[in-house]
Amino acid sequence: MSFDVAIVGGGMVGATLAAALAPLNLRVALIEAIPHNAAAQPSFDERTTALSNGSRRILETLGVWSALASVATPIAKIHVSDQGRFGFARIDAAEQGLAAMGYVVPNRALGSALWSRLQPPAGSAGLTVFCPAEVSKVTATAQSVSVEITQAQQKTSIEAKLIVAADGAKSAVRGAFGIEAQVRDYEQTAVITTLLPQRFHDNVAYERFTPSGPLALLPLDGGRCTLVLTLTKDAAQAALGWSDQEFLSEVQRRFGFRLGRFLKVGRRVPYPLFLTQSERTSAERCVIIGNAAQGLHPVAGMGFNLGLRDVASLAELIAERAADGGDPGGPELLTEYDAWRAADRGGVIAFTDGLVRMFSNPLSSVSRIRNLGLLAFDLLPPAKSALSRLSTGGGGRIPKLARGVALS
Repeated sequence: MSFDVAIVGGGMVGATLAAALAPLNLRVALIEAIPHNAAAQPSFDERTTALSNGSRRILETLGVWSALASVATPIAKIHVSDQGRFGFARIDAAEQGLAAMGYVVPNRALGSALWSRLQPPAGSAGLTVFCPAEVSKVTATAQSVSVEITQAQQKTSIEAKLIVAADGAKSAVRGAFGIEAQVRDYEQTAVITTLLPQRFHDNVAYERFTPSGPLALLPLDGGRCTLVLTLTKDAAQAALGWSDQEFLSEVQRRFGFRLGRFLKVGRRVPYPLFLTQSERTSAERCVIIGNAAQGLHPVAGMGFNLGLRDVASLAELIAERAADGGDPGGPELLTEYDAWRAADRGGVIAFTDGLVRMFSNPLSSVSRIRNLGLLAFDLLPPAKSALSRLSTGGGGRIPKLARGVALS
């Protein structure tokens, strides 16, 4: 079988790319090892994702947002503070002229909405889905990529002009092209769960930095909140064994009483934290996107949004080649993609990593500086606008999908 594009990985980023390419006059293969609705699917689990306005617009342009709007919780304000210090910062959507700073969406709902666009009757005749299936071998030449797929213990070989690595931080496709990734272990674990506070959250997202790591509370429907509690590895292991009351008391101590008392907590799930950065974002006949290109600390909630901009940029370049009858995996596309994504990617990685380093530095002099920085940020509207642009990738060329313009 012969395809124009083969996407390896059907998680949030890979499935979005498939949805973006499906309406085009292309032959697209999507290869995913685990069905989207399986309990073992790591992308579409019980976590939630904070979507920027640019990401919402991408999903809206692709026809996905209509299935998510009813379960998406808008973020009206963002409140950032440092435990034990006077500094804080606030960002208000209304002051920025926005309906919301972003939206919190359950990952399972996102997976269902995306995959419903890939299957009949919504799916395109040009899209072939191999799932459950695994890539067992990748061989690239100057003209195409040969991909060996194992499905139900049967091997199938396909050819594609372009292969897209969307298979996560430990990307096998990236490795098959000999591309290394720099990995920094933050020596931290995010414990993720759901809390019910005494007071309504008023659609405020909280980011609170503590000596042992950041704590984030994201608003959900029904007055609930998603909690992302970052701890050292040993502390996280201990926290998983605490009783519900012990856990709630510790979160209360770190967060304070802005939302009154925390009344209930859901199941706690640990996620080790790393910064993974691919040395390159392309190779011959290959493009690397999403977590395969960069896996970020969740401190600023920018990882998936950055991956969606990878998708929107790549899909636009492929659509341009398709309209001209060009090669979707040619060197010109790869060069243009690398150049387009470099500034956005580099800026977000540096900002996120710098934030983790700055707020985990125990030196009192650094602590004073960052608190003064929070206060200055709170008083300077241009700084808030600049951060808003960074979070949406609005500082450079904005992809059509993020501007609400369809690719076809």
